[in-house]
Amino acid sequence: MQKMFNWKSIQVELDKRKWSLKKLATEANVSMSTLENYKYAGARPYFDTICKIADALGVSLDDLRIKNKATKKLP
Repeated sequence: MQKMFNWKSIQVELDKRKWSLKKLATEANVSMSTLENYKYAGARPYFDTICKIADALGVSLDDLRIKNKATKKLP
């Protein structure tokens, strides 16, 4: 199964807001250990968890996914 999300896109959003990992955990109602597993161990998030993260950050799932060269933006 292909990895759909990476931490880099989440980190960009955290940096924009000057949020810590703890702040994201609180806002998304996700445990710190879960977020640490995504960030440091490269664990793949469950769909419901990535939805919580996106909602907490006020972004779409599309904003957090890995873009590949075959993906084209529609006008």
